[in-house]
Amino acid sequence: MTATHASPARRAAAPSRLGVVGAFAAIYLVWGSVYVAVKFAVETLPPFLMVGVRMAFAGLVLYIWARIRGGERPAAAHWGAAALIGVLVILFGSGAVAWAQKRGVPSGLTALLVATEPFWMILLDWLLHAGRRPSPRVIFGVLLGFAGVGVLVAPGRWGGVDPIGAATILFGSICWACGSLYSRTGWQPRSLLLAIAMQMVAGGAALVLVGTLAGEWASVRLAEVSRASWLAFWYLFLFATLITFPAYIWLLRVTSAARVSTYALVNPVVALFLGWLLAGEVITPRAAVAAAAIVVSVVIVITCGEALPREGATEA
Repeated sequence: MTATHASPARRAAAPSRLGVVGAFAAIYLVWGSVYVAVKFAVETLPPFLMVGVRMAFAGLVLYIWARIRGGERPAAAHWGAAALIGVLVILFGSGAVAWAQKRGVPSGLTALLVATEPFWMILLDWLLHAGRRPSPRVIFGVLLGFAGVGVLVAPGRWGGVDPIGAATILFGSICWACGSLYSRTGWQPRSLLLAIAMQMVAGGAALVLVGTLAGEWASVRLAEVSRASWLAFWYLFLFATLITFPAYIWLLRVTSAARVSTYALVNPVVALFLGWLLAGEVITPRAAVAAAAIVVSVVIVITCGEALPREGATEA
């Protein structure tokens, strides 16, 4: 989960249809599968170290690649902005997701809670940054989305989600939105890939520090890490990060941000389906109602054109 503000897109000349379809498949399906992969990874790996080591290592690989491809040498101010965004988006955002799933929040419901991030961005931009006041249609969409969250987390006989885990994910989503908003004004390199890589390195290092302070290294016993956790870890590293990040960045240059932002609609649906298929997660009537409300609300907000698209990664 990183965020950065993209410079005006330089559209590639006549991108191949196959390339565009493949890139959209990656951000729809791979990023949608992140939540169930995190669920398997944290079964026998500590959450903060799992995310921190993966993000820092992947960020370093992407940083080297971006520099080789002509990215500028970052100034100290670039690293300062990257550190702040990385802490907000990766430490508090991705870290919250992993910790909540370790606590037992189902992967599909985690994805639904993360899908509220556009709502926080709209509200925070309006209230704190004197942004445009949301239209009545957008306000309705936001209220519908929060109603869906209420249905999801409220106690009751049909099984609500763990309130502490849900609150942690929502807090992470608010931090994620703050980092995304700050990325619009923070001093960052011209290269989008380089900026994202720096955020990953900084945020991953912060998570490793938190995991160290929390004593997670003492719980790491490599011989006891399950095959499922290792496969999930390397899937997240290779596919969700090293392959899908460049695909996402390329899409921002060859198509509209509005189209790219549609992954926010698809990812929760993919996550719910894979959680049911691979992890045996039960989609209760309450979860189905909440999912419908949240997905419809995101459709309303994004189609109004007032949502601020995540111009960076959304991967947990």
